[in-house]
Order: sequence, then C-alpha cells, then structure tokens
Amino acid sequence: MFKMSLKRIYILSGFLGLFAVSGFGQISIGELKGGEINTISTAVPFITIAPDSRAGALGDAGVATKPDINSQHWNVAKYAFIEEDGGLSISYTPWLRKIIPDINLAYLTAYFKPSKDQVVSGSLRYFSLGSIAFTDIQGVTWGQFTPFELALDVGYSRLFTDNFSGGIIFRYIHSDLTQGQLIGGEESKPGIAVSSDLGFYYQNTMYVGGQKSNYALGINLSNLGTPISYTADAKKIPIPSNLRLGGRFDYDLDDYNSMSFILEFNKLLVPTTPVMKLDSASNQIVLDRGKEYPESIVLGMIQSFYDAPGISYDDGTWSSPFREELAEIMISAGVEYWYRNQFAIRTGYFHESTIKGNRKYLTLGVGLKLNVFSLDFAYLVPTNGQNSPLANTLRFTLSFDFESLNL
Repeated sequence: MFKMSLKRIYILSGFLGLFAVSGFGQISIGELKGGEINTISTAVPFITIAPDSRAGALGDAGVATKPDINSQHWNVAKYAFIEEDGGLSISYTPWLRKIIPDINLAYLTAYFKPSKDQVVSGSLRYFSLGSIAFTDIQGVTWGQFTPFELALDVGYSRLFTDNFSGGIIFRYIHSDLTQGQLIGGEESKPGIAVSSDLGFYYQNTMYVGGQKSNYALGINLSNLGTPISYTADAKKIPIPSNLRLGGRFDYDLDDYNSMSFILEFNKLLVPTTPVMKLDSASNQIVLDRGKEYPESIVLGMIQSFYDAPGISYDDGTWSSPFREELAEIMISAGVEYWYRNQFAIRTGYFHESTIKGNRKYLTLGVGLKLNVFSLDFAYLVPTNGQNSPLANTLRFTLSFDFESLNL
C-alpha cells in the first residue's frame, strides 16, 4: 500500500492554489474578515504565474502593454506590432522560496517575423516542484522524486489593419506530480491537456494638450482546453481558463523621457464551487446555493459569469451572487518610465478579493536595454498584512532582439 509523504504535496497544492489562482483540489473553507474563502479550483495553476520580469514588475499586467518578446504569455496578438525581426528571451523565477527552497519556474520564448505583417512564436515553460520523498504506510522512504510540470506552445499572429491585430496559440500541458506512484491503491499517471489562446490587440495615436500620445487596448482568452486527471477513474479537474482585458496610455514627457500607464482586469472562466447541504428527508447531499458543474467545458466557461452562490458572512447572512461574481475579478495596475528607451523603472499593484485568495501585492522593477540585449528584474512586496509565502519573490529575464535577420 502506497503512502506518499504528502505533506509537501499538500503545501505545494494549497499555496499554489491560494497564490496562483487555486490549487490541485479545493482549498478548505476558512473564515476571513468580511466573509468565507471560496476560491475557484483548477489544475496546473503554474500556467497562470507571470513568467517574465517586465510584466511581473507591472502588477502582473501584460495584455495591452507595449509589444515585447514575452507577449506569448500575455497576448500573442501584440507580436504583430513588434518592430524587430526576431527575438529570444529566458526568464527565471524562484517560487515560494519562503516556504520551500527548491521550487522554480523557467520560461523560454522566441518569435520570428517571416513577413512584415505575420509573426510565428513559441515558448516552453518548466515548473520544478523540487525533491519529494515517497514513503510507505510505515514511513519507510522509497526514494526521492522530482515532480514537474511543463507547457509547450506555438503561436501565430498577424496584422488585420494598420492598428488592429489578432493571434492564436496552441498549447500542450504535461503535469507529472506523482511520477506513477499509487494513490489510494490506484496507479497515478501524468495529467495531460491541450488548450489554446485567442488574443486581439488595438493601438492608435491621440493628442493630449497638443502632444502626440499612444493608447492601446487588448483582450486575451487563454487556456481554453481539456480538463486534467491524475488517475484513470478520477474526476477531471478544469485547467485555469481565463479572460484578460486591459488598456495602456503612453505619454512622452520630452524627447528623452516617456511614461506608460496600464490598467488590466482578469477573471477565471471556471465554475465557482457551489454550497451543498444535507437534505434531512433523503439523507443526501444536495445543492443549496450556486450551480452544479456542467459537463461541457464551454458551458462551464459561460456559467462562470453567473454561478456564484454569494458570500457567506460571519453572522449567517449571504451576499447577492452578483457581488461574489465581482469579487472574482482581479485587478492589475502599473506604471512604466523609460529614459532614452534604454533604462526603465516600473511599479505596479495586484489586487484579489479576500474571499478569492487574498493576493495583494506591490511590484517593483528595473530594465536595461543596450542594442539587442535587455536585462529586466522584478521584486514583489505583499501588502495584505499577512506572512505571505509570496514575500520577496524575484524574477529575472534576459532577452535578445534581432533588428534584421536578413533571411
């Protein structure tokens, strides 16, 4: 009989769930000021973690920021407006180091412009969960294993007009959390899913006080795909399908100094966990508030806009379902300053409702661009007044742009 040393898996899944959208399974309900936690459950939350330093320094905003090499994660449609002919970027994030020292996220992305109005791109995301001990029911160690998750995707984007573009991504997801070990007497397997992203991006110019400025709007539907299971008979868990939309406003202070202001909203397109109760007449668990999970993935995405049961308060009352739906919207805001398009200072803020995970943090970062070489750094400071596992999160990104490949 197998018994994994699951303490670490529970820590990983719980904190990944609470701080990266929701966990491998539902987080236990617990009371917080103003209401009870009712986070949304998904598998593979690692694909929602901001992988690059620039967006990480802007409060995890990227759907309408200026196009860059890492547009693959945020909105593939932005690539169509990128000026260089190609580029390569490598990012590294030590993750939850305050809790466990050997978890990390690595991200490799690249793009190439075969013509002036088309771009092909690709990325590889690798999430290492460190080393985990597997034991039997007597506590005897069977060995050390290294669970991991990865996502591999390819994208295509193109200009539709001088100001509007669109793009699509196809993604393969592989999640190997147990490495074939038995769970409850049943052999486990890697979770596998396929998904796609669909993005649109619009940018144009406007005049403010006689000064020419730029603005942009972006929308991205990401991780629209199949659910995941880790055993043959287990119920499948949805992946974190997401809707992200936002805007950007650029203003040139003078010939050498410019600023960008970014605001972004995103929401998981995953059904909210309903509230169940025991029916005394039938002695069965029945639906109390909210809606049961639909069988169809598409219906689940649609239902995610109106299925909240309402927020439960300490005095036994409930809010309207609409109020909980609003609480599921996460907000990112950022400001980016550039000097001579060579040196950048960035800051941002990310807000999530207390009952949906309570991620609230300030982000800071700097960037340096020299010819084709760029180096970016980001730092995260929690502001939710708790001893957050996300404290002191660092991100590093090294990028290379190629102005002309002459191919």
